[in-house]
Amino acid sequence: MRLPDPPANGFCARAWQHTAELQQAIVEHPFNTALADGSLDRERFAFYIVQDARYLVGFAQALAAAASRASSPEEAEFLAGAAHGALAEERQLHAGYIEQFGLGEQDIAGIPTSPTCEAYTSYLRACALGEPYPVLVAALLPCFWVYQHVGTEILEKVGDLDGHAYRAWIQTYADEEFARTVLGARELTDRLAAGAGEEIGERMLQAFTRAAEYEWMFWNSAWTQERWPTEAWVRH
Repeated sequence: MRLPDPPANGFCARAWQHTAELQQAIVEHPFNTALADGSLDRERFAFYIVQDARYLVGFAQALAAAASRASSPEEAEFLAGAAHGALAEERQLHAGYIEQFGLGEQDIAGIPTSPTCEAYTSYLRACALGEPYPVLVAALLPCFWVYQHVGTEILEKVGDLDGHAYRAWIQTYADEEFARTVLGARELTDRLAAGAGEEIGERMLQAFTRAAEYEWMFWNSAWTQERWPTEAWVRH
């Protein structure tokens, strides 16, 4: 489902325009182009699934922290629901692929958490601990919006998903229900930005941009199957 453009005078429109070239680079990344045409090899996708499952724990923790600091019951309910969705629905998607690929506990344990996954989750946790509530929400928004954008772009490019190797992934992020969640996250972020001063607004833009950069890095780390450069000298 293609989302309507955000209000032209709001934070989200500014943030998306600020990162427009990066958003295009994400869609055109070799990982996502190979995922779209079904040629992405299972080893890379399995690496991605394991990293994403670990990332979602930190993402859900940051969402829960945002919910605890929400300025209204409606905001708290939305953020808590999003945290539950990250841990329940998306982990169910991961579990399906892990079973399909025949990955056992030892196989998963043998894939170290990548430097990018560690850095991205650490960044969100740091925002949850040290940044104002509006900045935290802005840092969380790209994970919603970028995935929905990529899923929709891929679905429009592919069309018929019958027999597609990554049909479940594409359907999850191009789904109308997920799109409604993204709209809710955008609307919340715009409201918070409208009520914030110029300094907080700039910090929100910086947080959104950094998280969007981590989104590109996350897919790139899966494509390269990123390892720790010190791996040969330590035992994990």
